Amino acid sequence: MKTKAYFFGIAALLLLLPLAPAQEAGPFPPPPGETASAAAGPAAEPAGEAGSLAEAVEAAGQELEEAVEELEEAAGRFPGSGFWRRILGALAILIVQILVIWFIWHFLYGKINKKVIGWGAYHIKPLTIKKLKILTVAQILSVVTFLLRILKYLVTAFLLFITLPVIFSLFPQTRHIANQLFGYILNPLRRIFLGAISYVPNLITIVIIIWVMRYILRGLKFLAGQVERQRLVIPGFYPDWSKPTYKLLRILVYAFTMVMIYPYLPGSGSPIFQGVSVFAGIILSLGSSSAIGNIIAGLVITYMRPFKIGDRIQIGNVTGFVEEKSLIVIKLRTHKNEYVTFPNTMILSSSITNYSTSTDTEKKGLIIHADVTMNYQVPWRKVEEIMINAAVKTPGIESEPPPWVLQTALEDFYARYQINACTRDTDSVPAIYADLYRNLQDGFADEGIDLTAPIYRINLPTESHKPPEKKPPPEAGA
Repeated sequence: MKTKAYFFGIAALLLLLPLAPAQEAGPFPPPPGETASAAAGPAAEPAGEAGSLAEAVEAAGQELEEAVEELEEAAGRFPGSGFWRRILGALAILIVQILVIWFIWHFLYGKINKKVIGWGAYHIKPLTIKKLKILTVAQILSVVTFLLRILKYLVTAFLLFITLPVIFSLFPQTRHIANQLFGYILNPLRRIFLGAISYVPNLITIVIIIWVMRYILRGLKFLAGQVERQRLVIPGFYPDWSKPTYKLLRILVYAFTMVMIYPYLPGSGSPIFQGVSVFAGIILSLGSSSAIGNIIAGLVITYMRPFKIGDRIQIGNVTGFVEEKSLIVIKLRTHKNEYVTFPNTMILSSSITNYSTSTDTEKKGLIIHADVTMNYQVPWRKVEEIMINAAVKTPGIESEPPPWVLQTALEDFYARYQINACTRDTDSVPAIYADLYRNLQDGFADEGIDLTAPIYRINLPTESHKPPEKKPPPEAGA
């Protein structure tokens, strides 16, 4: 109903506006009779000569011709057959627009909407992020139909806006309005087109820069892969440095590419673009100070090489295997299958014990040890023999070098012995310790030696500190 009222209003406006004569139309000339009488007035007066009468008739004829021409021009200023042709053309345009809008609203939109819903019911999947359902299929289809409805309104508004300047351009009295309305559409399009044409050289420069940087990254990735597979050996550069070094160089290449492309971006010199860039930089620097500190600490740890993935290490009081190593955190898996995460800044300021580096081929292995205290009544040679035999029987203990015993202390009532043995199976250290303790107990039990240490106490009698009781003196005569 609103669309029909809109078109009827335009039709009424078209019928009323052109009926008035144009502003540049001048006053109408006097009727021909008046001109002839006025011209004939002087000629009707008696003249003295016949030649003056002929001249008066000739002048009256010229004035009559001029009056006819002026009447024709004045008649051209009134709407005639050309005006009605323009009215019919305007009405035809209105009818076509009504038909087009009716076709879009009642046929095309419904058909497209129905096909989209039917296709989406079988092909669109729910939007999920890590098993978290964000949007269902019905919600996605409702969003799509809403966008189609918005598109229908936009197309209708565009057609209605185009109708006015097209109709106004048919009439001289409203042609300037049509030009102004067309300018609202054509001027932005012209500016966009001219801006795109003038931006082509900068676009070519940006494409060349991106193309060159892309092949530079490919070359760096190829070199990193060769170093990691040890096909390319660089003195002083370890293979496990290849991936983090490539990632660091890739970030630097991206940053350098953005710096080179920035001057060629449209609007890069505008104050708004510069203000947004400065604001984003301030937010990034203030909000990510801890993250940047962790990244720098991660780079330092990477090139320090204190451990690698799979190593058994101890950080503080936590011992476990390195499961994840990134620029932000380090994740350990303990022997109880507990995952502990440490920020890189904390690791950089803590002491790290790596048990896996002792198992390298050029080293003897990790030394495990256990302490036993024994009183002096048992000969020390016997104690050491029992402890060495227990270590030899323990699975995971290396035969070379053989286990050895150290006496670490001589206390008042007992001596302290320490068994030492090497192992390369760092993953099973808790189990090796358990087997070693069992074998030590069995060895001392087989020899009839008690491992319990005596506890010495000095107990003073409480009666000895009391003063002797005084007897009363004997009575006299007793």
